[in-house]
Formats: sequence, C-alpha cells, structure tokens
Amino acid sequence: MSIHIRDGDIHLLDIRTRMPFKYGIATMTSTPHAFVRLRVEVEGKLAIGISADHLPPKWFTKDPARPIADEVAEMLRVIGHAVEVAHGVRGASAFDVWRQVWDAQAEWGRRQGLPPLLVHFGTSLIERAMIEAVCRAAGEPFAHLLRANRFGIRLGDIHPPLEGRSPAELLPERPSTDILIRHTVGLADPLVDADIAPEERLDDGLPQSLAACIQTYGLRQFKIKVSGDVGRDRDRLRRIAEVIEAHAPADYRFSFDGNEQFHSFDAFRVYWDDLSGTEGLRDFFRHLRFIEQPLHRDLALEPAVGEMMQARPVPARIIIDESDGDLDSLPRALSLGYAGTSHKNCKGVFKGIANRCLLALRERADRSRPYLMTGEDLANIGPVALLQDLAVCATLGLQGVERNGHHYFAGLSMFPADVQQQVLAIHGDLYHPSRDGWPTLAIRDGSVRVGSV
Repeated sequence: MSIHIRDGDIHLLDIRTRMPFKYGIATMTSTPHAFVRLRVEVEGKLAIGISADHLPPKWFTKDPARPIADEVAEMLRVIGHAVEVAHGVRGASAFDVWRQVWDAQAEWGRRQGLPPLLVHFGTSLIERAMIEAVCRAAGEPFAHLLRANRFGIRLGDIHPPLEGRSPAELLPERPSTDILIRHTVGLADPLVDADIAPEERLDDGLPQSLAACIQTYGLRQFKIKVSGDVGRDRDRLRRIAEVIEAHAPADYRFSFDGNEQFHSFDAFRVYWDDLSGTEGLRDFFRHLRFIEQPLHRDLALEPAVGEMMQARPVPARIIIDESDGDLDSLPRALSLGYAGTSHKNCKGVFKGIANRCLLALRERADRSRPYLMTGEDLANIGPVALLQDLAVCATLGLQGVERNGHHYFAGLSMFPADVQQQVLAIHGDLYHPSRDGWPTLAIRDGSVRVGSV
C-alpha cells in the first residue's frame, strides 16, 4: 500500500472547561484544542485525514515555574515541525511513513533539547491523521485494517522479541463493542453536592459532584489523583472512600495517579505505608487496581529504582505513563519491575499496538507475573480525538479506560451545530443529546458503547 503525504495544516479552537480540572501541579480551566489535517495519497487515491488533541499545560513538561503560554507555544512548535517533516514523505506502508516521521522528529527534538514525550506528541498527530486517511481510502474501519496488517506494521522494528509476529496473533480477535470507563476524581473535584459553593454550581443538566456522577452514570471504576502530601491525601481519601462505598456497586475498583509527585522510591514507599495503613482505609485499598507513575520521569527508569522496587515491593501493580516517551520505554520499565504502561493516542498508536503485543507475548510466557496495559486520557473530547482513542482502546481490548472529557467539558457544545448533529446521527450509541441539545457522552451502567466507532 503506497503512501504519500501531500501536505497538511493546523487549526486551533480555544475551549473552556465547565469546571476546573486539577491534575498534579496544574489546574485546567481553558485550553487550545488543535486539529491536524493531512492530504494523503493512498495507492494513488487522495484522502483526507484529521487528528486532534488538547494542548494540556504541565503534562508533557512538568516545570512549575514556566509560563503556560510558553508551554503552549512550544507544543505548537513541535506540531508545526512534525507537519513540515511529514510534507512529501513517501513509503510502501503507513508504518514506513510513520517511522520516517518518527526518526526525523526524534533527531530534531534531540538537537532542540526537548523531551521525547513532547517531541512525539507532534509525531502522533501526523500518525493519527495518516491512519484515518488510510482507513477512509480503504473504506474500512481501523480494527479491520489492523488485523489484516494493512498498515504494514513490523512489530519487531519496535520490540525485537516480536520479530516475525503480526498484530492479529497477539491482539483480541475482535474489538470491544462496550468499554467500561474509569472516572477521574481530580484534586479539586467536589465530592458531594454540598461541597459546591453557590457561585460555582453549574446549570447544564450534567452531574458535578462525585456522588452525583456515580448515581447518574452508574460508575464502578475510578481514577484518584493524589497530591503527594500524605496528610491532605489521607483526609481526602477518607471522604472519597465514603462517597464511593455509599453509592457505587460493591465490586468497584480504583487506580491511583501519583502524578510524578515523588523524587525517590523511598519517599513514595514511606507515603504508601502511611496512607495504606490508615485506619478506616484498609478495606478501601483492597479495591485498588494499580498505581500510575508515582515517580518523576527524570528518575522513574533509573536502575536504582528497580533495585529498590525489588527490595521493598509495594503490594500493588505500578505502571509508567509520563515516562513512556521512547520506543524502548516499556521493556526498560518491565526490566525494573513495573507491571506495564498506559495507552494514550498522544503517545503514539503504532507504539501502543507494539506495547500491547509485547505484554501479550510476555503474558503467554509467564502467567505468574501480572502485566498490565491501561487506557488513560487527559480530558479527551470528540468529535475526533476521543473517537480515535476509543477505536484503538477497543481494538487493543482495554477495559476500565479513563474517560473524563465529558466531565470537565460541556460535551460538544463548543462545536458548530451541524457538527453536533452529525455526531448524534452517526454515533448515537456513544453520544446522546444533553438537556440543552448538545451531544454528551452516553454512559450507562458505567460503560460506553463504541460499536459505531
């Protein structure tokens, strides 16, 4: 399948949250939402592909002193360079083109002194738009083309143990039609309606507090953000536990997002022992599924961390997220004792596929070790970014996937009316009209239906 990227452009939409989203050192109240559009020749047939994502402050580079405007400008510079790099690239497959863009973007990023996670955010937007163009040209959905390896993925080029393997050998036979979602509890989220000050109370027909979200959506999985301050986190966790146990089904599960708050494994271990041993929280911690990226990315993959993890293991699976910036990040993490990694389209689709296949291969070889790939997001929204991310998560067979764009943003109210109606007409399983008519995610019994995706 010959691929030729003819050209591309970038479009921005400034959007505001319906309520603040505090994650780690940042609180999001507004963000640019970027779209990348590519014109791609696929076997001589011209097709358009579009990708999209937020430009989230303080995630790709966590520097508390840096102005947010500078970070946004840097993200746009990275995306702009990726579009320039992709212009005119040809290859025998989508994978070949992606690899050319990845390598050129990586070399530029090294010269600029930029972190790989940020550099390849730009690569991923090119990759996602190109994949969509290939799917449109073929007239087939992503999952079908992936299983037939029409993207030309060579898994061994990313992870050598996968040499000679195809995605169809290691991924589920068919994509999920329903995905159980994991609801984010941000550091500033109200837990019950009484926590909401009168001037902050929303009137958009959607739930605002954690208790109201559980009751409205039937939630059973949760992602809890922690600050790293054991006293503050202990008090808040007690309240979160009370709300979840009062309103969620008895089989609820939750994950912890460490937000890179710890600068040594010993510091995290002291925090963990103190928190998990708290009277009144022991039963709650029996529902813990995993811990996400507690250590800062600068040290999370250091050999000394592996030694400490082996010497003083935490009785819970730990995965990387922000440390997953390079193609070899996952095998390095596994060698240290981490259980796996997250998937986000912003970290790369082909990389995520290869990572899932590597974990599947490891699981077959050693069923005693609990490997894990999770689905995470940073307030992802439709009509492009969320749907593409769900398409990949469904194909990889991920469940308990973090979704929170519907909570922090007012559905698709920021888009033109004709776009809103198109989404409701085509994706009536995934979206339904809000009280005011704009599309919002249709969550029932804690799940979303993704058949149309």
